[in-house]
Amino acid sequence: MRARITFTKQGALRYTGHLDLHRLWERAMRRADLPLTYSQGFHPQPKISLASALPLGFSSRAEVLDVRFNEELATQQIADRLKGSLPRDIQIMQVESVDERAPALQTQVLSAEYDVQLTEPVDGSDLKRKIEEALLAESLPRERRGKFYDLRPLIEKLKLETDEKGKHRLFMTLSAREGATGRPEEVLQVLGIEPEYTRVERTKLIFQ
Repeated sequence: MRARITFTKQGALRYTGHLDLHRLWERAMRRADLPLTYSQGFHPQPKISLASALPLGFSSRAEVLDVRFNEELATQQIADRLKGSLPRDIQIMQVESVDERAPALQTQVLSAEYDVQLTEPVDGSDLKRKIEEALLAESLPRERRGKFYDLRPLIEKLKLETDEKGKHRLFMTLSAREGATGRPEEVLQVLGIEPEYTRVERTKLIFQ
């Protein structure tokens, strides 16, 4: 059986990296006595795959993983058994059964949506102008780990909202394909906003 679990990642777990999150899920599933399927070879690994790595410091309402079990289980049974084995900053939102023959989870991710709360005051009209300039730009050259790339085609949507108290939020939809991933902190830097003055949450992963 191949199960797909959608879950939150909040609180202190924002600072848990991709590999540690993978290990956390493996331990939780063992504690829940779920019949994990393991790979073959000298170092068998549980068949757990996370859809898309979440940068350190970001929270999420929509992380997704696929896991394979040796037997068929009701999706509600999986959720119930995991509930007591997971830290409180991970909440299961949905468990569903997916086709065993479907492509690998990571290859199905197209883009991701982010909600970015600005924690320091900014000039709203100036920020709006910078967003318009970024969206109208033919290219936004950036450098990451010594490699140059164009951020512009990775920005699918970028919108500013201001509440009645004058607090600003940015909503972004960024490409999340392998080799073509837009990162919220890169967009913020283009807009002249230091990432440490924001709270970034991934709100949705979009699959093909």
